[in-house]
Amino acid sequence: MQQLLKWTLETIREEDCFSWMEEYRYEWAPLAKSAVTQILEGKSVLLLTDVPRKWFGKYILENTNTLSKNRPLLPIFPLTDMFPHVGAFSSTQDLQLLEDMLDISFPNGYFIWYIGKGDHPFTKLAYRSSDSFLWIMDEEVENSFALRSSDEMLDIKLLQLYKLFDMTLSEALFGELDLEH
Repeated sequence: MQQLLKWTLETIREEDCFSWMEEYRYEWAPLAKSAVTQILEGKSVLLLTDVPRKWFGKYILENTNTLSKNRPLLPIFPLTDMFPHVGAFSSTQDLQLLEDMLDISFPNGYFIWYIGKGDHPFTKLAYRSSDSFLWIMDEEVENSFALRSSDEMLDIKLLQLYKLFDMTLSEALFGELDLEH
């Protein structure tokens, strides 16, 4: 069983054109570890993206639970499909009502996976929990993976990050990865 940081480095080095990620592995590994651990504990993933990354959210949803991966199906759901007005909530009371509904709907727990700009209305919900898995554009936010929306390689980097995360999930699900160290 390999340690996550070592496995991440080896995986990055094995992938062609993925060298940009090597210098960010120390920021990436704790975030991926938290998300994967929560999934292994039975929490559901509520996916949120800003509008420019909506295509990527759809890609994640279409590719995470393909049967060809020969692994258990994972509870990942598009929050805006379940609750289309999530972006309209602005007050603390509104957000608390939504969180109460989500607590009832997901008794084993849930966490938000948000991909997008840091000033989007969805971040009001995503930032409320330290358990959120955040891929934030154009801002440095604590406990998030920072990306630049102006990066001409952004779409490719998003796909590569998803591939790395998905591979991490598979390795952890099959007991090949040590998330404790």
